[in-house]
Amino acid sequence: MNKDLSTEAKIKEAARRVFIAKGFDGCSSREIAKEAGMNVALVNYYFRSKGQLFKLIFHAAMEDFLLSMLDVFATDLALEVKMRIFIEREYDFLTNHPELPGFIINELSRGDGATFEQLDIHCRIAETGVFKDMFRAQEEGRMRKMDLVSITTLLMSNCQFPFLGRSLIKGVHQLTDEQFEQHLVVHKQYVTEMLTNYLFPQK
Repeated sequence: MNKDLSTEAKIKEAARRVFIAKGFDGCSSREIAKEAGMNVALVNYYFRSKGQLFKLIFHAAMEDFLLSMLDVFATDLALEVKMRIFIEREYDFLTNHPELPGFIINELSRGDGATFEQLDIHCRIAETGVFKDMFRAQEEGRMRKMDLVSITTLLMSNCQFPFLGRSLIKGVHQLTDEQFEQHLVVHKQYVTEMLTNYLFPQK
């Protein structure tokens, strides 16, 4: 049993590396098998098809991304504090997984690509009560009045673009990897202050 579990985990990890590097259309089951050090038949035995394996990898990536949000939103902290921690944690999460935003966006853009349906993201976030907290804070004048789509877009564009635009930013400013990583540490502070001050303006 342990051997089977180890083999399955090895295939999934190899598939994750290949899918994130090349996307669903850019690789084959043979490449995944080679990356795992196994034959195609064994990969298909465990996961039936490349498509089935991709769904598992994509949903696991999205689940990791989602849990980093839910963990913060479900606390009893004040909304302003939750948002600050969320922004900081998203930066930390993406620093450790910089490939995920590009991978997720690319695959969602495919006509027959992955979808959010099984993840039920909106409902799971709503269950934490954070949306109600936002509406209440807006009515009380503690939070700037904005719809949820605009708030989400504001957060995503500021938190995720530095990782999506890594090559562009490095190229424009002739930065090394080390210099770019140092820049991200400082930029995280700028973004956290900018977004929290904008969303929760002081009277």
